[in-house]
Amino acid sequence: MIVDCALYEDGVRRPGTLAIRDCPATFDDPGSFVWIGLYEPTEAEFEEVRKVFGLHELAVEDAVKAHQRPKLETYDDTLFMVLKTARYDDVRESVDFGEIQIFVGEGFVVHVRHGQAAPLGEVRRRLEADPELLRHGSASVLHAIADAVVDDYEPVIRGLEDDIAEVELEVFGERGENPVKRIYFLKREVVETRAALAPLVAPLEDLHRARVQFVHEDMEEYFRDVHDHLVRLVDTVGTFDNLLSSILEANLTRVSVRQNEDMRRISAWVAMAAVPTMIAGIYGMNFEHMPELDEVWTYPAVIGLMVGVCSLMYWRFRRAGWL
Repeated sequence: MIVDCALYEDGVRRPGTLAIRDCPATFDDPGSFVWIGLYEPTEAEFEEVRKVFGLHELAVEDAVKAHQRPKLETYDDTLFMVLKTARYDDVRESVDFGEIQIFVGEGFVVHVRHGQAAPLGEVRRRLEADPELLRHGSASVLHAIADAVVDDYEPVIRGLEDDIAEVELEVFGERGENPVKRIYFLKREVVETRAALAPLVAPLEDLHRARVQFVHEDMEEYFRDVHDHLVRLVDTVGTFDNLLSSILEANLTRVSVRQNEDMRRISAWVAMAAVPTMIAGIYGMNFEHMPELDEVWTYPAVIGLMVGVCSLMYWRFRRAGWL
């Protein structure tokens, strides 16, 4: 459950790990804060954390059950932020989403991670290597996590971009394939990715404009950088959605054109087959008085007529592009 629990004083981690029951003793020191990381805790496992830090029960319920929309909320004197993590599976051409809930209060940060995407061990190590940033308190942790989550969408965007380019080649290539199923599933992944990113724009704007508590004024530019990066990603994903819609329409148009071509081709062959069928049908009616039947030239003349008419029709259809 508890991945790590550490005390940071003046931007430096105190050696070792800290027990949750000992965390209240650190609240009186304005230059220190506790950072606790948890992975998919149960309600019973999270209860001790809730009691020690006085977390709101509604936020705790969201953190334990997950499946929340990205957001930033304030409960009494605690910030609660939800982030959607993501990684791209190129084999399945799908985005695997996870979730991180972050509680930020006076002297503490508690993050709860769900899913396999975006482990935060490297984020902690990178932040611990920058004491100057850590001196800004719990807001520095919030920034580091948000920055890492947004950065992890870059390979997701690249994966989607590569697969969309492949779909374009399939649709507009000489083979003229019909990858409508692949287009639909890629479009669904794009929509879900945008739904995970777009709701974060407003919360990050609030953070970089210092509209919320616990954000040191020196951290505003850091949050602005994350916000700008996020806006670019949202715009890019939006273009993917529009591009896939255009590809789908183009694919449907090509399929329609191909069907029309097939119908013309079938109609041409049917028309050519109708001529000998009609002539043969006349001579198959067993009339008693058909004078030409007594002539030697009748059979080759009829065969020649069939071949001549069919050849003429074939030439005309070829010239018209039906065959």
